[in-house]
Amino acid sequence: MSATTDRGARTAQGPTTTQGATIWLTGLPSAGKTTIARALADRLRADGHRVEVLDGDEIREFLSAGLGFTRTDRHTNVQRIGFVAELLASHGVKALVPVIAPYADSRETVRKRHQGEGTAYLEVHVATPVEVCSVRDVKGLYAKQASGELSGLTGVDDPYEAPEDPDLRIHAHEQSVEESVAALYDLLTERGLA
Repeated sequence: MSATTDRGARTAQGPTTTQGATIWLTGLPSAGKTTIARALADRLRADGHRVEVLDGDEIREFLSAGLGFTRTDRHTNVQRIGFVAELLASHGVKALVPVIAPYADSRETVRKRHQGEGTAYLEVHVATPVEVCSVRDVKGLYAKQASGELSGLTGVDDPYEAPEDPDLRIHAHEQSVEESVAALYDLLTERGLA
């Protein structure tokens, strides 16, 4: 068992597949979700896969403009992203979704939508501790929360319900981006998706 991921590592790679899938990377702000997703996208594209990264910030700007950060609005945002991801995946695209999605019931609804449509769905928990995320603070959110300029920061003064049984848990603070991508790629290979 790897010290930095909660599943065994595989090195054998199968042939490239045209099957789509949604790979949802959940975790706290600044956990490394987007960095890992973009690096995985590069590797998958190099192998001939069709890939789209549904970045949470871009979705908020273009698909979910006007939504706030209440529990209801967060749920609505996650469902919209889940719908788009399933649509892409059902057409042979690997939809990589680096989105916090703080509530377990919202993520489960997305999983059930995929299952109902017969579309592959993997949940990946990027399990970087809040102490590490607050030091990285790539968007300055933790600093704004600490100064009182921002409230409702996921994992600090707003809930984050970590997945109890994700398909993969990555401890991104204990390994390189390349190692995280390798673990994800191994999972995709194991599931017949890479």
